[in-house]
Amino acid sequence: MKNWDVIVIGSGAAGFATAVTACCKGLSVLMLEKAPHFGGTSAISGGAVWINDTDQARQAGKSGSSEAIKTYLRTIIGEANYRPSLVDAFVESGREALAFLEQEGAVKYSLRPLSPDYYPDEAGAVDVGRALEVVEFDGRELGEHFSTLRSPPPGMLLFGGMMVNRVDIQHFLDMRRSWTSFRHCSRLLLRYGRDRLRHPRGTRLAMGNALIARMATLALRKGLDLALNVNVASLIEDQGRITGVTIQREGKEERLHARCGVVLAAGGFAAGQIAAQFRPATQQHFTMSPATNDGAAFQLAGRVGAQEGANLPSNFFWAPVSVLRHPDGTEERFPHLVTDRAKPGVIAVNQRGVRFVNESNSYHHFASAMQQQPENAPCYLIGDALAMKNYGLGLARPAPVNNDALIKAGYLHKADTLAALAQQLNLDPLTLEETVARYNRDAANGTDSEFRKGGNSYNRAMGDPAHQPNACNAPLSQGPFYAITLYTGDLGTSRGLVTTADAQVMNQQNEAIPGLYAVGNDMDSMMAGTYPGPGITLGPALTFGYLAAKHMAQQQSL
Repeated sequence: MKNWDVIVIGSGAAGFATAVTACCKGLSVLMLEKAPHFGGTSAISGGAVWINDTDQARQAGKSGSSEAIKTYLRTIIGEANYRPSLVDAFVESGREALAFLEQEGAVKYSLRPLSPDYYPDEAGAVDVGRALEVVEFDGRELGEHFSTLRSPPPGMLLFGGMMVNRVDIQHFLDMRRSWTSFRHCSRLLLRYGRDRLRHPRGTRLAMGNALIARMATLALRKGLDLALNVNVASLIEDQGRITGVTIQREGKEERLHARCGVVLAAGGFAAGQIAAQFRPATQQHFTMSPATNDGAAFQLAGRVGAQEGANLPSNFFWAPVSVLRHPDGTEERFPHLVTDRAKPGVIAVNQRGVRFVNESNSYHHFASAMQQQPENAPCYLIGDALAMKNYGLGLARPAPVNNDALIKAGYLHKADTLAALAQQLNLDPLTLEETVARYNRDAANGTDSEFRKGGNSYNRAMGDPAHQPNACNAPLSQGPFYAITLYTGDLGTSRGLVTTADAQVMNQQNEAIPGLYAVGNDMDSMMAGTYPGPGITLGPALTFGYLAAKHMAQQQSL
């Protein structure tokens, strides 16, 4: 039997936070990944983290009190699902975890100058101080492992392989009206051009790709053993303690021993067959999780008596998703997080041709509204010619990109009039025209009396800051008009295995199972299916991954 101190199952942010912390504390670590690429959902995420009172916030004079964030979380999560032990551990250890990882060189973050909590008018919310942006990373540092880092889908890349972050996106939108933005974009394009001479995609990594690549680079240098295409068949139990795993690799079964612990970090069950039973029924639903996030960790843990969390107000982290179907039958999914819904000249209508939600609210809130009535899913995101020119819609890029191929594929609808667009979408033309006219009357003055689009600081931060009098509202008045179809989707699961504040998995008797830990989406989320702010999955992922490794290191020293 081969031996390590720690075995981590899964290669997302939570798994790497555990692995790199353990490596830095002198433990030997084996990471097992079922897929041929590492990084999981984290590698295609925005990469932001939501953590209270970080060093970055303190340096900017934006220190946050623990009481303020707890008040906010208690309000958003709700008293019935608020778990003080997990919240306290996250609030009290988040800064410590991030500082440790940064000092070791595993992560690098900067404070977002403006990134409001998703419910900014609630007690304890802040506009600046909790959300941090991952700093870009040079993928060449990964060496030969760059080829096995999970790449974002094509729709999230520019020019076939260039990654951009939130700041870059705004520069591209502004490059025709700002010399600073033009220079910024020119530098990115020159770097990308040089990269493509030697690499299959750009090596300037941003967002979640940068987060995973930086952690992987350090962990591998610290001695991490990373094994891909490995299926974990079972956990090894000895007198009530988890002591290792049995794996299947290349047709052979092997037993691997873990002296300190086995960590479940396999990404939850959003892509598994069991997912449908834990979400509301809609006509079609699309997850952004890779196919390997199939709930295998739940099955492994269930066989040793682990306790699963109860149904939450939401068992998933929701997002609206559009789907491009290619001629070869493959699908390309695009999550509508920040690029279009909140922009001026863009609204969403349901199958009756009427609005049903504040389009500039968070993606989780938007997709939740889609599930409230059958007529809301799928829905349609509609914009006029000016909105398309300035912002694009989903995979359809703003000017000067030609989007005719998307129209031919049936992804993007285009019509000279709203009535003609309604006919393409099988909507009542008169109803759609009345919906747009009603919105336009308010939007001309920068308001939205019906759903309050642009009504709070988060809404406006997602809009166009250059557009006045409101960053989110403008009439849809210039043809041609465009539309894409939005389906309910998710970014991963929130329902998981019940754990202690040190991420130890609990059994049915509410006792910790020695040697077994769960982090990331395999852990029952402390957010209880709510989405308080940007980075509320990765913030806890880094924190509890760090705490799990710290606990194992302490146990080893006893």
